[in-house]
Amino acid sequence: MRILVLNSGSSSIKFQLFDMPSAQVLCSGLVERIGLENAKINYKTDTQDIEKEMDIPDHKIGLELIASFLLDTGIGVIASASEIQVVGHRVVHGGSTFAKTVEINDEVKQKIEKLSALAPLHNPANLQGILVSEEIFTNAKQVAVFDTAFHQTMPVEAYKYAIPNSFLNEHDIRVYGFHGTSHKYVSEQAIEYLGKQNSKIITIHLGNGCSMTAVKNGNSVDHTLGFAPMNGLIMGTRSGDIDPAVIFYMVKSLGYSLDEVNSLLQKESGMLGLTGFSDLRDIESNAEKGNVDCQQALKMNAYRIKKFIGAYAAAMNGVDAIVFTAGIGENSDVMRNLVCSELDYLGIQLDQEKNKVRSKEIRDISKDTSKVKILVIPTNEELEIAKQSMELLE
Repeated sequence: MRILVLNSGSSSIKFQLFDMPSAQVLCSGLVERIGLENAKINYKTDTQDIEKEMDIPDHKIGLELIASFLLDTGIGVIASASEIQVVGHRVVHGGSTFAKTVEINDEVKQKIEKLSALAPLHNPANLQGILVSEEIFTNAKQVAVFDTAFHQTMPVEAYKYAIPNSFLNEHDIRVYGFHGTSHKYVSEQAIEYLGKQNSKIITIHLGNGCSMTAVKNGNSVDHTLGFAPMNGLIMGTRSGDIDPAVIFYMVKSLGYSLDEVNSLLQKESGMLGLTGFSDLRDIESNAEKGNVDCQQALKMNAYRIKKFIGAYAAAMNGVDAIVFTAGIGENSDVMRNLVCSELDYLGIQLDQEKNKVRSKEIRDISKDTSKVKILVIPTNEELEIAKQSMELLE
């Protein structure tokens, strides 16, 4: 069974074509910096490794570009779109409607679109991927795997807001959690690596979107993102946690409309608002050159992560390992160093030399004396989506 997996993020599209159940990767790639300068596509097969800078203004253009590479007579891996039997899609917000993987039909698409209000940077991109895939891969079954599903195990004290009960009972307003496919995958990898089923793990997903999960005995028990993927950690363009009183003040005293506040907090805040850059590579580069705003933003980012490490260690009554994953978590030794410094009270000790090593394999970057393992585990949301898609259809 050939399964194409599309993972549309807020500014990127990851893709992999799998031959299942062997999990052989026929091709993979990444469209990144969508809507920004220097947007590019990377496309890899066993014999090709191509990278091109291109103008990629939106996700639709990016998806059409991926299809053209797959079908190219020179570098493509399929002769016809009909060779792809399944397209598995990452969908960020499933609300209370979707607690598991589903085959996509018109009703599912309508519900994903309705939920776009809760994930405005993601669900529209996810839905666009579905619509374009239906046009290109007309014979393939389309499957949706939801980021929120992994967090359905959170206890009520973690997912319920301290507002009148009617908002949960009648309107499903609660913590849903996100990046679940990634947190599920890396936590399972960590459990296997540790050889410890009864474990307490903190997974730290750092990319343009960022989140952390407390995983106890393989189950999500708390998570930094909430009703929508906007709170918690400082992100590329999203503010993360902010006092709601600030929003009321902006509207009542500064004359902002609610739509303007929403746009500002979703698209103009976070690292972009602090530095003028949304890509951490640009921020680290400028910080190294002496840019004070960039230096301060990196410290703020790390400080927020540290606070949640402490909170989740308390929530689980201990921690066996912390796991860094996703684009920033896997590749930025600077952020990992900032996060892990001065956490001796928890027994977290980073080995500076190990931290500088880059690898696509699971690696332990903690000192031998560290009581808590510090792991870098490359996430593979695409493989997880392919597995869940295959299991559903079988």
